[in-house]
Amino acid sequence: MEKFEQHRGVAAPILRPNVDTDAIIPSREMKRVSKLGLGDGLFAGWRYREIGGRDVNPDFVLNKPEYAGASILLSGPNFGCGSSREHAVWALKEFGIRAVIAPGFGAIFANNCIRNGLLPLVLDEEAVAAIAAWVEQAPQDRQPLIDLPAQVVEADGVRYSFEIDAGDKRMLVEGLDAIALTQTHWSVIEQFHAARKERYPWVY
Repeated sequence: MEKFEQHRGVAAPILRPNVDTDAIIPSREMKRVSKLGLGDGLFAGWRYREIGGRDVNPDFVLNKPEYAGASILLSGPNFGCGSSREHAVWALKEFGIRAVIAPGFGAIFANNCIRNGLLPLVLDEEAVAAIAAWVEQAPQDRQPLIDLPAQVVEADGVRYSFEIDAGDKRMLVEGLDAIALTQTHWSVIEQFHAARKERYPWVY
């Protein structure tokens, strides 16, 4: 999994509350058996003029030239609520999103983000609105910097601190998925199996 230490990128504002996973990736777009190809369906109900079509809606923020290459989303409270579909995170990742900054997230969505190398970064609504207002003046030039080890976002000369669970932070900074994280305890696992084999040899 790609490590997340520092990231500076174009930030696109979708300042709506309760952006659910069906808005992020509608169920009709989940026709594949792999993670690949889901980026096309990201926000399909908003990015395209018609359901199931690919005629681009020029009014949607991610289709505007000034937000080309966006890798950070700014959004409202409860982003990623709704169903538990991991496809929502896969679609964001494939599109190129590295972090979503919002006042809060759906719990399952946030966990899926961590396990796929995408940072769900919590700031209060006032801070998100301030960053969005600064970015909107010149999106390609005014790119926020996220420093995960330091737990700060820098924008318009302001440093916004954020909290993150220590275990989640480690997974992102070191680029560890759940399996790789378990393997960091390999010596302990081997000791456990050696002791168990000695105590219950018939099992082995």
